[in-house]
Amino acid sequence: METLYLLVETDVGRLEEVMKRVQGVPHVVEVQGVTGPFDLIIKLQAPHINQALDVVMSRIRRIPGIKSTETLVTVSGP
Repeated sequence: METLYLLVETDVGRLEEVMKRVQGVPHVVEVQGVTGPFDLIIKLQAPHINQALDVVMSRIRRIPGIKSTETLVTVSGP
């Protein structure tokens, strides 16, 4: 199972709307509002990295109200 974290900046006033939409996206297992330069952190899990990245590109980044994203791919230790 592959895990990605997505850092999301939303348009002003659209945080709750974006959170609700993201929660309904397949492979999203957790969504949290955060402080700092980003507004949300999203945890995704999928059987393959390509599937997880496809969710980011074709589903999440197209949600209205998302201003920018940064994708963090987890790596396994030794």
